[in-house]
Amino acid sequence: MGNPFYSIDKAIFEMFPGYCRGVVLAFDIKAGDSPEELLSMLRDAEKTLHNKVNADDPVSHPRINSWREAYRLFGAKPAKFRSSIEGMVRRVLNGNELPGINTVVDIGNILSLRHIITAGAHAIDVVKGDISLRRAGGEESFTPFGTDITEQTEPGEIIFTEGNNCLVRRWSWRQAEHTSIKNSTTAFEMNIDGLPPVTRDETEKICIEAIDLIKRFCGGKVSYKILDMDNPKMELIK
Repeated sequence: MGNPFYSIDKAIFEMFPGYCRGVVLAFDIKAGDSPEELLSMLRDAEKTLHNKVNADDPVSHPRINSWREAYRLFGAKPAKFRSSIEGMVRRVLNGNELPGINTVVDIGNILSLRHIITAGAHAIDVVKGDISLRRAGGEESFTPFGTDITEQTEPGEIIFTEGNNCLVRRWSWRQAEHTSIKNSTTAFEMNIDGLPPVTRDETEKICIEAIDLIKRFCGGKVSYKILDMDNPKMELIK
């Protein structure tokens, strides 16, 4: 049996021209509690956010508004289902610090706040089949992080999934328990969404920044690839 593949369905690129996704692969890593240096970076990212986003109207920021428009396009109400970056930004602007989870999750949160983008990591040492970003058929099952209650997807919503085992609902709304990052995780992939106005060049730069942080705080063998309309598929291999 070969290595699993990661793909993005062409329908996503047809709906969102200019979209790309940076995929950072990390193997043989050590996840664990974040050291003070990394937590300090998280606190700094929170502080600088106040200078970038209007606390009274965060959705006026083009990088948050673009997710709202994307949600509308595939049929999700953005006021009810907030993208991960909007939820995170609102939390910070309301004066609530993000808790330190572990090195991998905290690195993703730092990148998200620094660049106002979505960056989410998934353990791939537990993945057995191919994974993909695509529209749901409605038959996929989803068990949200922190619960054991399984729900079904809605036809047409954008999901990140391993077969019919949904890993993320509504593109960047909520992650599943299955691929959540734990201290025992040894391999993961991190998604960095280049949804316009975020450019491909910036997406690549953020991937490189992610690699630097991962090597520094988690070790391991780390690389990245950009998936787009012309190159929508990659192998999950060292």
